[in-house]
Amino acid sequence: MKEIILGTAGHIDHGKTSLVRALTGTDTDRLKEEKKRGITIELGFAALNLPDGRRLGVVDVPGHEKFVKNMVAGASGIDIVAMIIAADEGVMPQTREHLEICSLLGIRHGLVVLTKSDMVDEEWLEMVTDDVRDFLSDSFLADAPLIPVSSHTGKGLDTLIQAISDMASLIPDIRNTTVFRLPVDRVFTMKGFGTVITGTLVSGSVSVGDTVMVYPELTQSRVRGLQVHNDSVQTAVCGQRTAVNFQGLDLSEVQRGDVIAPPDALKNTFMVDTDFHYLGSNEKPLKNRTKVRFHTGTSEITALTVLLDRDTLEPGEKAPVQFRFDRPMVCVRDDRYVVRSYSPIRTIGGGAILNPVPRKHKRFQDNIIEGLSHLSEAGSEEAAAFHLMQAGFAGASMSDLRLVTNLSEKQLTAVLQKLLSSRSILVTDKDAKTYIHADAFQRLCSFATNYLEKYHASYPLREGLSKEELKSKFPAYIQPRLLNQVLNQLVKDEKLSQEGDLVRLSTHKVALQVDQEALRLKILENYENTGITPPYFREIVRTLDKAQAEAAPDVMKILIRENLMVRVKEDFYFHRQALDSLQEKVVAFLLENEEMNPSQFKDICGGIARKYVIPLMEYFDGIHLTIRIGDTRKLRKQQPRET
Repeated sequence: MKEIILGTAGHIDHGKTSLVRALTGTDTDRLKEEKKRGITIELGFAALNLPDGRRLGVVDVPGHEKFVKNMVAGASGIDIVAMIIAADEGVMPQTREHLEICSLLGIRHGLVVLTKSDMVDEEWLEMVTDDVRDFLSDSFLADAPLIPVSSHTGKGLDTLIQAISDMASLIPDIRNTTVFRLPVDRVFTMKGFGTVITGTLVSGSVSVGDTVMVYPELTQSRVRGLQVHNDSVQTAVCGQRTAVNFQGLDLSEVQRGDVIAPPDALKNTFMVDTDFHYLGSNEKPLKNRTKVRFHTGTSEITALTVLLDRDTLEPGEKAPVQFRFDRPMVCVRDDRYVVRSYSPIRTIGGGAILNPVPRKHKRFQDNIIEGLSHLSEAGSEEAAAFHLMQAGFAGASMSDLRLVTNLSEKQLTAVLQKLLSSRSILVTDKDAKTYIHADAFQRLCSFATNYLEKYHASYPLREGLSKEELKSKFPAYIQPRLLNQVLNQLVKDEKLSQEGDLVRLSTHKVALQVDQEALRLKILENYENTGITPPYFREIVRTLDKAQAEAAPDVMKILIRENLMVRVKEDFYFHRQALDSLQEKVVAFLLENEEMNPSQFKDICGGIARKYVIPLMEYFDGIHLTIRIGDTRKLRKQQPRET
């Protein structure tokens, strides 16, 4: 069951930490510097017990502009935001920036808390309330409850707790079945326990004993212990603030910004495709290849902004953008992100990740731009089909598709079944659970038929091409199983014919031209006349003109297919009648004498040269007419095979 996280937001010194202490009894300022300076620097955590018995996790974020990156890390995973505004100061710079960040992160539930209300009179409080309502009028907090409180006197706290409880009941109470992910926001060691990390489970669940991986380091470990709100548990679920103790993981092997997930569940990437909203509060356009700070989950990473459809992005505009990173990171589809300028540092935009593992795109490619625009509005079925189309001939596995759709295995299986039923995709390997888009499969089929069409045009006298040679013409990364599937489908569709190892277009027929037919008869006559003492084939070719010499090898193959000629060895061919006649003599001799040596074979052949004797004797061995025993031959018991 998903648990709910309440997060604070607002300007420095507006009373966020004091309010959390008043609500929960927990002082979330844990650093010595925080105590000394009276401000929150790092994230603070507490638990809030609601009247109906539920417990919420509370994340207290820093308000100082220097620590906004920590605020972004804390705001990731928040279900409800409490926008804290001091009644004696009203809306301030970080109030605006925090509101923008919450909006960019996709937070849709929240309430407004006017702290320090005991420090102002009713008239001032009413004026501030109007100002705040006006400030929030075009935001997701436009209709949010607005509650004046005092952490010092306790005024309004009961009303606030009830409002939080009412809002918590609006959050869908669902079991999150997608893959377990825990972005790390804190790392430390405990004596006797070792390395401990904390974070908010953004999806799935994790149990003691589970094998997990630290991304992007790809370090594997096992969960030794789990705590939720300081209580040891066997399983932590989506939405819970969780501390994880690892077995055999060194402190240097994990850091804030990393993600804990099952092994092989995520993929490191150096780029993401996104739907980017450049905030209207920006004062100048954003240029292509601008260096920025990219925040997602609890990570901050330097990135280049690649505008795919324009050279500059005006304030308030949205556009497809590929962010390219200087080091690897991990994410999934629909993860929210925030972008801050590199220097001076301020929030400039953000949005949703559309493809967490894209290829490197060229700019101004219509198919990419249109595809990302479509993907931003696509449902899970369309998203799976889109990513398979983008994957092209390589296809995608079930794990790849889970990453780019952010669906559970059960949900994705149902989506893929629909796509299979509509013949939008095909299975390429049932065991490995890999798929290819129907369009890509059809392009492979077209590649095969187009190549064969050109091949037949270049070599009209050849019956076809070997299956292996045709497969070698495809890109090397395509799996042999898929190529066999392509060829089998073409045979099934009667577009290809396969005879033995040869494949050809079903429409291809070998037809000799007049001059080629003359060459055929000339070669055949030559071998007919020379009997069992023919010349080497190359010697015949030397007597031909250029055109005939080029056609001669293919004409010889035709004669072999017609069973008029036989290839005995390289460049050594015999007329079928001559060989059949010799075979009868060999059989007659062996029936009478049982065995035959090379000298006797030579006599049977009428005293031919040794260059013919050995190849012919080996030929009869090869067709299983004779068997060699030492230096002699005997008849085999079984019938000779056809050649």
